[in-house]
Amino acid sequence: MKRTARVELIFGKEHYDALVLGTILKARTSVWIATANVKEMMHEAPIGSAARARGKFISILESLRDMAKRGVEIRLLHAGAPSGPFRAALAKHKPLAEPHFQMRQCPRVHLKIIAADGAKLYLGSANFTGAGLGAKGEGRRNFELGMLTDDDVMLDQTQAHFDAIWQGKECASCKIRPLCPRPLDTPAKATRPRRVAPKKTG
Repeated sequence: MKRTARVELIFGKEHYDALVLGTILKARTSVWIATANVKEMMHEAPIGSAARARGKFISILESLRDMAKRGVEIRLLHAGAPSGPFRAALAKHKPLAEPHFQMRQCPRVHLKIIAADGAKLYLGSANFTGAGLGAKGEGRRNFELGMLTDDDVMLDQTQAHFDAIWQGKECASCKIRPLCPRPLDTPAKATRPRRVAPKKTG
């Protein structure tokens, strides 16, 4: 059955305005992101903040941490190892964001998706990096192209596909499983409680 869907094309720097500022940072319940590469990204501080008055840019992870603390579910599905600066920022901000902020790695992920609140969907070429999402300056941004839609059928189908990968439902039939750093269908390792030495008396 043929159907129509309303879509908006997103070019270059429009990724920053439409996706970073207008979609990710405005999410109220959930943000699901799929990307091949993950790198640190800086964005303008919130309007009305002292940092914004000073023209300061802040880490996207600082904002995601604050969103997670408000209960926004953030899923980041990625293929490659995150960059060094991203890992450094994650080490600084992630402990405050659990359990609402989660990352999972699958080497076969090459799709680029941003789904926010089950209401907005981006499909395109941009990875979750400053150069990909238009946060870099003129002459340093990638040439990217994608589409933004609120179509419920596309949202449902895309999020179902994302969730199947996220839950490890594709792992059993994966032909590169032996090369995977940690298949997503592998149960999480149990962690032992840290032993606390008894206090000395006397």
